[in-house]
Amino acid sequence: MKLYLQTDLEGVAGVINVADYLGPDGRCYEVGRRLLTAEVNAAVRGFAAGGFDDIVVADGHGAGAVNFELLDTRVRLMRGWPTGWPLLLDGSYNALAFVGQHSKACTPFGHIPHTQSWHYVDLSLNGISIGEYGQLVLCAQEMKVPVIMAAGDAAFCREALALTPWVETAIGKQGTTPTSGEELDEDAYAHSHETAIHWHPEVVRGRIEAAALKAARRFAADRSQFGFVDIRPPYRLVARFRRRRDAEPRQVVRDHPSSIIEVMNMR
Repeated sequence: MKLYLQTDLEGVAGVINVADYLGPDGRCYEVGRRLLTAEVNAAVRGFAAGGFDDIVVADGHGAGAVNFELLDTRVRLMRGWPTGWPLLLDGSYNALAFVGQHSKACTPFGHIPHTQSWHYVDLSLNGISIGEYGQLVLCAQEMKVPVIMAAGDAAFCREALALTPWVETAIGKQGTTPTSGEELDEDAYAHSHETAIHWHPEVVRGRIEAAALKAARRFAADRSQFGFVDIRPPYRLVARFRRRRDAEPRQVVRDHPSSIIEVMNMR
């Protein structure tokens, strides 16, 4: 069985804030990369034990975050998306999973929540509000590839279960900011949801490995347990953006008669 394992950095337990952890200039960037890679390896152990023998890890963080030297030797690492969505995922994969994922923009109690950038207030497809998780999940289902596991902060796991209630989840931390931050400009919003309670990395890795193993065993036993979101063409994508230094709030609408992937790639 072949798995596409999408990764990000903001949802990893122990990744504390934007300035120190998310970019190469941050003083804790390498710490964050090690923490992410250890979570990925935990997922790989579970998926491999459950029957996945071909695992591709997609490094989805903007600056890159997977430490290749520390990565489980059984996987291949993918980085770079020359064709846009769905990030080189195709119908050759049997399933999709996520590690280190964060919640969508303006999520109360999310930790470092955003959708692509700090600029977004909301993104919706046919009225369904989605984040980066939803973007890839909905593209994948156009190729009949189901999502089976999602790991990240508690608000993200709630988001994943609301959209795809069949997934196995693993929580690593709990954001503590109760507001959405919708009214903030881009610069203020970037640092508005940085408080959280984190579980110890070893505890989180155990949760991730267990969730991956359970998801893999369920998938191997009966793939019909993992479904698809009830969404039908035509498709309308609506993006709402917040104030930034050089622009007022705005809304962008894109329509496509038949393809989720095509409407996601419209600029």
